[in-house]
Amino acid sequence: MTGIHLAIFRGKQIRRAIHHNEWWFSVVDVIAALTNSVNPRDYWYKMKIRVKDEDRVELSTFCRQLKLESADGKRYETDCANTEGVFRIIQSIPSPKAEPFKRWLARVGYERVQEIEDPELATKRTRALYKAKGYSDDWIEKRMRGIAIREELTDEWKHREVGEDREYAILTAEISKATFGMTPSEYKKFKGLARENFRDHMDDLELIFSMLGEAATTRITKAKNAKGFPQNKQAAIEGGTIAGNARNQLEQKSGQKVSSSKNYIKTHQSLKFLKG
Repeated sequence: MTGIHLAIFRGKQIRRAIHHNEWWFSVVDVIAALTNSVNPRDYWYKMKIRVKDEDRVELSTFCRQLKLESADGKRYETDCANTEGVFRIIQSIPSPKAEPFKRWLARVGYERVQEIEDPELATKRTRALYKAKGYSDDWIEKRMRGIAIREELTDEWKHREVGEDREYAILTAEISKATFGMTPSEYKKFKGLARENFRDHMDDLELIFSMLGEAATTRITKAKNAKGFPQNKQAAIEGGTIAGNARNQLEQKSGQKVSSSKNYIKTHQSLKFLKG
């Protein structure tokens, strides 16, 4: 399921990653969803000690550290467990939400198997998720196109001797900085976001210019047959600059800024308030 790394359980976001063709879920996010703990990391730390003392079981053996995006937009090693591992871990969490969570977990875990067999299901589920959150069909169309353009770019990087994670983040930041004058982490602060994906809070024009920057980078990367990090960094700057120049021209002609501090959460809440 490319492009989506969040699952939603009763309004709580649970980060996940694909490892060996199955979903692995952030343990601290699972704990936050089940316990409403103000410090799920501390809860997890103390829980491991308690279970080891009481049951002589090392819960860490059910986990693997995978890199997941954190609130600051950076990726850190995070304790994750697959469906079977999470089932074992939540046995030690006293929560009335445990049973419905197990049913939810079985469902989303099985979704991955289906998606491997039929990749179109991933796209359909992504659309359905955005629709359920209240996004318009026009916005969803642009967002899905942006996801496809992003995947095409990262596929190019994979084949051009660019290291994943850290180098991807640097190249992405260069495109964003050249396009909008802000890195992704700066853009998130500008919009007042924490853990959320800032692209999910862009309006139509922001999405369009974001797509232009990445699509231009992909084309330049191919045209120059860029190899290695330095050459791909230069292509990223040039691709982002094309989008940035177009943005500047539009702002000069229209007298309005493209980048907006508005985010979907605030906008949606305001609309609900006006309707109510």
